[in-house]
Amino acid sequence: MDNYRRLLRYIKPLWLQLLLAIIFMVIFSLLTSAVAFLVKPALDDIFLKQDAEMLKLLPLGLILLFAIKGVANYLQSYFIGYVGNRIVTNIREEVFYHIQGLSLSFFNSIPSGALTSRVIYDIAMIQRSVSSVIAGLLKEVITALGLIGVLFYRDCRLATIALVILPLLFFPIFKYSRKLRRFSKKGQSQVAEISNFLQESFTGIRIIKAFLMEEFNRREFYHVNERLFKLMIKRLRVKSITAPISETFGGLAAAAVIWYGGSQVISGHTTPGSFFSFMTALFMLYGPIRSLNRSNNQVQEALAAGTRVFELLDTEAEIKDCDDPVTLPDFKQTICYKAVDFAYDQEPILKKVSLTISKGETVAIVGRSGSGKTTLLNLLPRFYDVNAGMITIDGYDIRKLTQHSLRQQIAIVSQQTILFNDTIRTNISYGRTDVSDDALIAAAKSANAHSFIENLPEGYETIVGENGIRLSGGQQQRLSIARALLKNSPILILDEATSSLDTESEREVQDAINRLMRNRTTLVIAHRLSTITHADRIVTMSDGQIIEIGSHDELLQKNGEYANLYQLQFNS
Repeated sequence: MDNYRRLLRYIKPLWLQLLLAIIFMVIFSLLTSAVAFLVKPALDDIFLKQDAEMLKLLPLGLILLFAIKGVANYLQSYFIGYVGNRIVTNIREEVFYHIQGLSLSFFNSIPSGALTSRVIYDIAMIQRSVSSVIAGLLKEVITALGLIGVLFYRDCRLATIALVILPLLFFPIFKYSRKLRRFSKKGQSQVAEISNFLQESFTGIRIIKAFLMEEFNRREFYHVNERLFKLMIKRLRVKSITAPISETFGGLAAAAVIWYGGSQVISGHTTPGSFFSFMTALFMLYGPIRSLNRSNNQVQEALAAGTRVFELLDTEAEIKDCDDPVTLPDFKQTICYKAVDFAYDQEPILKKVSLTISKGETVAIVGRSGSGKTTLLNLLPRFYDVNAGMITIDGYDIRKLTQHSLRQQIAIVSQQTILFNDTIRTNISYGRTDVSDDALIAAAKSANAHSFIENLPEGYETIVGENGIRLSGGQQQRLSIARALLKNSPILILDEATSSLDTESEREVQDAINRLMRNRTTLVIAHRLSTITHADRIVTMSDGQIIEIGSHDELLQKNGEYANLYQLQFNS
């Protein structure tokens, strides 16, 4: 019920369409009941009394009734469909916007395939719930009430006999609802697992083929697919058993009514028309009840999906703007790390790190894998928050700043180049709608990208493919540098931007990076120490702590950790 109460929030703005849908449902349902009501005059007046006038009027009345009923059915279906699709569209937007606002730690804990499954599959299941509850329940309940009215109007005793057995028809709803919901939730989780497996398989297909892992992948997919099949079969058993149980109890009700009603007709206490009108209403009543059982099955599946979706909406971002955040003015002086501690899942990564970086300075961060280099830089744009200590920019604690104004002044070029399946123009100008062609081309030229872009068949309108797969690694990296140039932020983070490139590509990219670094405060992580010998200062990290700071020459003279790392690379 909590999920349905939450759905009401989405339904309220659509009250007019919902009201129209209900009005046409009522019309449709009452006209359905009228069909059963007309059986008596059709049988008694036309077939028994042979009334010629009634023979003319009743067919015309039926044609008009079914025409109005058809129009009402179309309109109620349209308005209910509109409400259902609008609600699902709004929920999907809200879920996506909410996910966008969550912290990086959330994305580290949930596979992207599972998130995709929730946004697409689970929310589509909610649409079934909305349509089933509003359209199914309301329409069928109104129809059932109308038919019950016909039953009592025709014969109170017969109606009482029928309605004593009627509650048994709802037995499957109460008996199997929770079990069906449980299997549905497990099935949706398994669909998310398959979605994640497929995404990893498709994006990693080159590695799979290179390491001859196709057969292994087939076996893995067989297992996850079979687990889903077994859950679907369990759910199918529960869904399939409801209809036979309802039909069995329905047969009992029909047999009791035929025995008693037939004896009433034989004894002359009622007319054949009244009895068959009653029987028509009774058999028509079974349709809405069967639909209610079917709607309940869909509702239970959707409730399981709704639980997963609302769990996602209830997830709070770890990184939030404070209650009264400040907009960061243009960066002018210093970036300061002050006794910073940080841990991932209780595992200490940074320990009492203090570092001051002046405007215009280039500071390189080096160290062995796991020393905390990338974590140190990820804290600056508040991808994560420090556990202790603080980071300030021009004296402002970055936790007191708006995230927008903070990140507006930071550009990032990372080892893992992120490009979107769109044009080169869109990827370079990402996040900017006011970029002129001249500015775009100037950024591409500065990034050493313009020449290769011009040689592409469609130039700047070339689609780069998923993750830029149609471009080489060096070309991808130069586009990301052009994007950073166009952003023109005063603070630049370079996270191992050339570590995965060949020598020629590295030369092109490094030349572009040197242009990008001009007149900017730059923090660099580099595996290849030869690329950061020009840095104003080099910070050596080990086990989450800063152990050395100095220029390239100064650190070599100290013959410490940096000198060891440099010698290892030089000798290799």
